[in-house]
Amino acid sequence: MQAQELVKKDTTIILLSDLTVQLYCAQALDDLYNFKFDQAEKRFLWLKQKYKWHPLPYFLMGLIEWWKIMPDLTNKSYDESFLAYMDTTILISENLFKKHPAYKVESMFFLAAAYGFKGRLYSEEERKNWTKAAAAGKQALNYLEMSKGYHSLSPELLFGDALYNYFSVWVPENYSSLKPIMWFFPKGDKALGLKQLREVSYNAFYTRTEAMVWLMRIQNSYENNKQEALHLSDYLNKTYPDNPFFHRYNARALYSAGRFIQAEPVCKNILERIDSGMLGYEATSGRYASFFLGQIYEARNNLTEAKKYYLLSKMFSEKVGATESGYYLYSLISLGEIAEREGKKTEARYYFKEVKKKSGRKDEAFKDAKKRLRKLEKEE
Repeated sequence: MQAQELVKKDTTIILLSDLTVQLYCAQALDDLYNFKFDQAEKRFLWLKQKYKWHPLPYFLMGLIEWWKIMPDLTNKSYDESFLAYMDTTILISENLFKKHPAYKVESMFFLAAAYGFKGRLYSEEERKNWTKAAAAGKQALNYLEMSKGYHSLSPELLFGDALYNYFSVWVPENYSSLKPIMWFFPKGDKALGLKQLREVSYNAFYTRTEAMVWLMRIQNSYENNKQEALHLSDYLNKTYPDNPFFHRYNARALYSAGRFIQAEPVCKNILERIDSGMLGYEATSGRYASFFLGQIYEARNNLTEAKKYYLLSKMFSEKVGATESGYYLYSLISLGEIAEREGKKTEARYYFKEVKKKSGRKDEAFKDAKKRLRKLEKEE
């Protein structure tokens, strides 16, 4: 059935809120977030056949590609297919927006979401395409602004608003050079943004998990609310036990909260899954898990095990070229410290010198290594 016929038949239909479609998609979304991509794709392809005139199936297919990217942002092999699905979502949404008033509200949601996801990919550290990120972000903001006032139609529409409210304040607070850019946009509200993210995570269907992911990351990295971040990471890891990103984040949250007894088996399970070649488990997860285990065993004064895991973290970091990351640099410092405690001063000196080579002069790791090298020189 063509879009024109559907519009004539029912001018109030909102596919985002259609319970029949939601029931059909429920298992597919569970499969998507649990890294059962083949099963999710089969259902989304059927949805695409039935609703090929609507952006929803193309956006969901794009989400599959997005979650293939998430565990290892250095892997760009899925970028092209992801961007193609987002561009198709935009093309179909623009058509509905211009020609079919009944779908205007949904079109605004998908346009904001697709442009938002494109901007997010371009802005990742591994892409750093700021021009494209800014262009996509501007488009997303335009459609977010248009969709205000329609949130009562679907909780999905609140997702973009929540992110805007939070980050429109957070960005200029943390990046003063971007303050002038934000003068052209409406003033946000961080507290409201967090409240809205919680509302989406409780009530939305399609964006529920994405809202939880953002809330977890914000609370852990920006708001220092480790307890809520840990609660969310526990929930996501238990609900989607085969998702390597959630698995890794749960290990990180447990470690940050000082729950070493709980973190230990979680980290070891990550390493076991990497060894078995399980989908999505790779070196990035490995460098996190092995570093945490190194810290755990060092705290127990088990230097043999600590050294083993720090060396593993070093190896995983080198594998993905993350030799300027904190996990790599502090693995080297810890290895140097252990060598020093074992009386192996030449080995200790080697690790501290490596830290100085791989870090910037203003980095804390550089300063720490420099002090340790001076101490070794004085002892000679």
